[in-house]
Amino acid sequence: MRISIFGLGYVGVVTAGCLARLGHAIVGVDPNIDKVEMLNAGQSPIVEDQIDELIRKGRRARQIRATSNALEAVAETEMAIVCVGTPSRRNGSLDTQFVEAAAAEIGRSLRERVAPLVIVFRSTMLPGTMRSVLIPILEKESASTAGEKFETLVHPEFLREGSSVEDFYRPPKIVIGERSAGAGATLLQLYSHIKTPRFCTDYETAEMVKYSDNLFHALKITFANEIGHFCQAHGINADNVMEIFCQDTKLNLSSKYLRPGFAFGGSCLPKDLRAFLYAARQRDTKLPMLESILPSNKAQIERALDGILQTGARRVGFVGLAFKTGTDDLRESPLVTLAELLTGKGIELKIYDEFVQITRLVGKNKAYVERHLPHLARLMVSSLQDLGNCELIILGRHVDSLDVNKWKAAGIRICEGALTDYRCQSSDVGSAA
Repeated sequence: MRISIFGLGYVGVVTAGCLARLGHAIVGVDPNIDKVEMLNAGQSPIVEDQIDELIRKGRRARQIRATSNALEAVAETEMAIVCVGTPSRRNGSLDTQFVEAAAAEIGRSLRERVAPLVIVFRSTMLPGTMRSVLIPILEKESASTAGEKFETLVHPEFLREGSSVEDFYRPPKIVIGERSAGAGATLLQLYSHIKTPRFCTDYETAEMVKYSDNLFHALKITFANEIGHFCQAHGINADNVMEIFCQDTKLNLSSKYLRPGFAFGGSCLPKDLRAFLYAARQRDTKLPMLESILPSNKAQIERALDGILQTGARRVGFVGLAFKTGTDDLRESPLVTLAELLTGKGIELKIYDEFVQITRLVGKNKAYVERHLPHLARLMVSSLQDLGNCELIILGRHVDSLDVNKWKAAGIRICEGALTDYRCQSSDVGSAA
């Protein structure tokens, strides 16, 4: 394939070298004359393992050349891959001027073009940038509409500096955001030899996946550092701790606890966080990320409360009350907290949880609910049918779809799924300890 690559920085040069090695004809585009001249001399503008050899071989085989003329590059190619930077402005907002300029250049280059062009954006962009910013620029400058002279794709990169060539050929996943199903087929052909999970989705999801990756990586590094700070203050070998921690691929390094849902609760997580933070304060150890977890968890409950109140419903039903499905453990259950807050607002509650029997509650479990929901006995109902006169039902656990459809048919609103707007469902997080 003949491919133009806009932006001869880190991602652009690696993409150019790796695609040339696969036999594609590459035209690099950059306004920086020094970068253009270096590439045309068979030299890499960046320092990266293996990339010097790839650029040198690609240039020798006439698979790679560079230019500052966007019109010329677009005229010669079937696909344009945009790899320009999206740096931060002083106020922290994303500076999209370079990716917008590339879109405008490509758009103007399309005016006299007959064959359609596939335009791929690898630049890291906030969700909504493709649809609300870049496509309008392309349509204005090309005097055509998306799907006519051009097709646009979001294709985030997952390259790590120092191992980017290896990452290009062995990516953890391939993600393509497309305007319509099948639009990314041409791009997928570039990776026909690579065995890895493939995801074709909408623009916003593809844009968000990249941010989710980077934010989680930052979170993991900060978590490890804060554990390290605590260990250092207490004379513990942090490397040994994290080595053992990382052996757990069932819960720790896995997809567990990574589904959007309601707040966490139970007898372990809140208690252990508080104890750990208290111990850190005793040694004057600041752990700002870990300190923010409980306030964030509380905000999840408050967000649900606000959303429920905004519905105007005065009779609300709960399906599930324990912090985790299949148990009767009410200790620090976010659903108990939510119920407590709703009763304080004068909302009439009915609660059904087949695993919670008032007469069987004992010890700290009983003491907790007596302190937070002293009138729980009169709020509990014995069957799902008893929730029939509620205006709004909150599903804290899975319920048979027949019951849900029946309630909906009766005009009862159902709050289910991930915690979005006023929908609420327990994320089933916690341990049985």
